[in-house]
Amino acid sequence: MAFSVSASFGRLAEGGPRPGPGEECFLDLLAAPGGARVERILSRGAASPPGFWYEQEGDEFVLLLSGAAVLAFPDGTERRLRAGDHAILPAFCRHRVAWTDPAGETLWLAVHMPPRRQEAPV
Repeated sequence: MAFSVSASFGRLAEGGPRPGPGEECFLDLLAAPGGARVERILSRGAASPPGFWYEQEGDEFVLLLSGAAVLAFPDGTERRLRAGDHAILPAFCRHRVAWTDPAGETLWLAVHMPPRRQEAPV
């Protein structure tokens, strides 16, 4: 029994929406039932809004492919990322984007997965 399978090719840095100054653009590349998702994020001088924290229900792996960024955490810790750096953010890990390079686009690859842990920590 034969069936047709076709592949998809592209360049992460090309196509899709482009951010203006202070903006970021999200593009889903792949999604699967159960919550697994791969997305491309382009940022240009963007930061999370004041007082806003990401606190996703799933685990997230992010890889910075180009540009630079700073992730901030509620305890005051900040982590600068440059091309080639990655972060693994477990479910319910509060974080925010404090800064991305305003001089050019910052290219992220984010992989969202269902949580390894099923409930928020107390």
